[in-house]
Amino acid sequence: MKSAFVALFLWAVAGPLAAQAPHFDRSMLEIQTAEGKLITLDVEWAITPEQREHGLMFREDLGDDQGMIFDFGTVRDVMMWMKNTPLSLDMVFIDRDGRVIRVASRTTPFSEAIVGSGAPVRYVLEIRGGRAAALGIGEGAEVTLTPPAGASD
Repeated sequence: MKSAFVALFLWAVAGPLAAQAPHFDRSMLEIQTAEGKLITLDVEWAITPEQREHGLMFREDLGDDQGMIFDFGTVRDVMMWMKNTPLSLDMVFIDRDGRVIRVASRTTPFSEAIVGSGAPVRYVLEIRGGRAAALGIGEGAEVTLTPPAGASD
C-alpha cells in the first residue's frame, strides 16, 4: 500500500515536471579512445541554463549509442548530481580541447550527492551507466564535438 502511494505521489508530482522538459537539439559526437577505437554517439545538447538544469531528469530509457552533452560555455569546475534521474549514468568530464579528463562511472539514481569534475572542464557527457567502460572511454580519449546548427561556441 505504501509503495502504491509513493508511486501515485511521484506520478502526480513528477509527471507534470517531466512534461515541461525543454527542447534539446541533437547532433553526432565522435570519441577516439586511447586505444584508437572510434565511437559515434547520438547526443542531445544541454546548452542553456534551463536545459543544463533539467538534463536527463525523469528519463527512464537511454539507448546504447545515445547521451547528453552539457556545454557550460566556459572552462570551470563542474558539479553534477542525479536528482530526479532514475537511470544510472556515466559522467564523462571533457576539457575545452575535447580531451576526457575523468569518468564518474555508474552514478547512483536519484542521488543528491555531488559528482565533481575534479578539474576545470567545459563539457560533461552523460551516457547510460557502464557504457563508458564497455566502449573503452576513459581518461585521454579525444572527443570531437559538433554542436547543432545555431549553437554558439
